Amino acid sequence: MHFIVHCLDRPNAVQDRLAHYDAHKAYLASASVRSVISGPLVADDNETMIGSLFLLEADTKDEVLAFNAADPFNRAGIWEKVEIHPFLKRVDNR
Repeated sequence: MHFIVHCLDRPNAVQDRLAHYDAHKAYLASASVRSVISGPLVADDNETMIGSLFLLEADTKDEVLAFNAADPFNRAGIWEKVEIHPFLKRVDNR
C-alpha cells in the first residue's frame, strides 16, 4: 500500500533542518518502510525549504506513523504539521 506523508515545518526551522539533515538522510536509508519518492517542499522562491513530502510503501498506516515519529526531523520538532494519507497510485509515467 502507498501512503503520502506531507510535513510542514514550523516557522524559521531552516537552520534546525540543516543541522539534522545528515541524521535524517541516514534514517531514510535504513528505514523499515520503502521510500518511493521523497524530498523537501520549498517556498515560492524555489529555494527555501518549508517541509517534506514522502510517497512511501508499507503494509499498514501504523508502520508509516512509527516511521514518521522516529524521523530525526520529527524528533527535533522541525515539523509543525504532519498529514498521512493512504494513496491509490493510478499513473506512474517513470
